[in-house]
Order: sequence, then C-alpha cells, then structure tokens
Amino acid sequence: MKQLPDTIRLAYIIAVILLITFVIFIVLIVVLYNKRQLFFIQQQQLKESEHQNQLLQKELEKQKVLEQERERISHDMHDDLGAGISALKLQAEFLKQKAEDDDLQSDIDELLKTSEEMNISMREMLWSLNSGNDTLGSFIDYAVLYTGNFLKKTKIVVYSEYESIIAETSLSTEMRRNLFLCLKEAVNNVYKHSHASTLKLSFLQEENTFSMKISDNGTGISEDQKEGNGLRNMKRRMSELSGECNILSDNSGTYLVFKIIV
Repeated sequence: MKQLPDTIRLAYIIAVILLITFVIFIVLIVVLYNKRQLFFIQQQQLKESEHQNQLLQKELEKQKVLEQERERISHDMHDDLGAGISALKLQAEFLKQKAEDDDLQSDIDELLKTSEEMNISMREMLWSLNSGNDTLGSFIDYAVLYTGNFLKKTKIVVYSEYESIIAETSLSTEMRRNLFLCLKEAVNNVYKHSHASTLKLSFLQEENTFSMKISDNGTGISEDQKEGNGLRNMKRRMSELSGECNILSDNSGTYLVFKIIV
C-alpha cells in the first residue's frame, strides 16, 4: 500500500484535531449553557421561595393580629359585659326580696332568667373567641360540659365516650364554631322533642377524620321534623366545612353523626 504524502497526512491530522477541538468546544458550550440555565432556574426558585416565605410571614402576622384582637374583645367582654350582667342579676335579686306583688316578682324572675341566658351566651362567645381553644381536645371538653349543664335540670342522663382522640389536633375557629352550633341544635332537639331518658356523645378520630355522634333513646324524628330548619341548618353548616351530616331515626331513638377532615 502506498503511503500518503506527508503534506496530506499532516492536513488530515490537523483536520482531525480541529474536529475534536470543535466537538469539545460544542460540548463545553452545551455544559456551560445547561449550568447557566440550571443556575437561572435555581435563582428563580429561590426568588419564588422568598416570595412565598414573605407571603406566609404576612399571613402569620395577619393571623397574629386577628388573634390579639380576638383576645382583646374576649377580655373586654369578660370585664365589661360580664360585670354588667352580674350587677343586673344582683339588682334583680335585691328587688325580688323587696317586692311584695306577685306579678312584679314574676317579672323579676323573667329578668333573672334573661340575665342567666345572657351570661351563658356570653360564656359561649368568650369560648369561641379564645384562640387557645382551637384544638380537638378543647372542643370535646366544652361540648361535654355544655351538654351536661344544658340538661342538668332535666331527667335526661348524659353519657360520653372517646376513641383514638389526639387532643392537640388543631381545629380552626370556623370548624369549632360550626361543630358546636350543630351540637347545640341537636341537644336542644333532644330536650324539646325526643322524650328520651338518655343522651350519648361519642367522639372518634381516625387519622385525619373526626366524627361526633349524638344519640338518644327517644321516640325518633317524624317526617315533618326531618324537613325542619334545625336539621337543614346542621346540614348546611357541615356542607360549609366540606363535611358530612348523617341522620338515622327510628322508634328506638335518633343518631346524628357529624364528620369533618381535621
């Protein structure tokens, strides 16, 4: 085989070197471009993260201001309104002792009853305003306490049971308020319509689902009552929380089950 002339071989070697150099150059350009793009993306993500952190910080500050305002209103109500109701009640009791007219005493009794109802309503409002009560444990404790106090002068015996409850589980003010109003309506219905001798509160937590069941051994709910405002309001409140309200009623009693995601 004939060897290539030195000039052609040299040209060939130079061409190969130039080609390799060009390929290396292209590879370096691609690598540098990718690094720059990666750096740009990381910078954008960092800016976005900083922006999200700023938004979160503002939201936390906003929540803190709201909580402080709630606490202020709670303290003002306790100090001013609470003191005013207590003074009104004392004055009414003093007048009742001095009153001799039966009609006047009856009117004063109504005044005392109204002042007691106002005091109970105020305590409920103070409980709902206190951000320290935004936990599952606090809600359950208050639900049991409220039900017992509401029915203590009746013949209805109250029972309660708990299963797998994590007391520290966070519960928003809106959830807590709507759950309590559902409980309040349900307990009032038992008192007014059920003719029951027992009422049972059952609380269950399964992972991120919380259930509250209110059951009684009364006469059940009639078809007319199933369409009443009270039951419609309970279903509406649970719908607002993306929860469930299930009602089962027969001759052996009524079961109301409320479920939410916590």
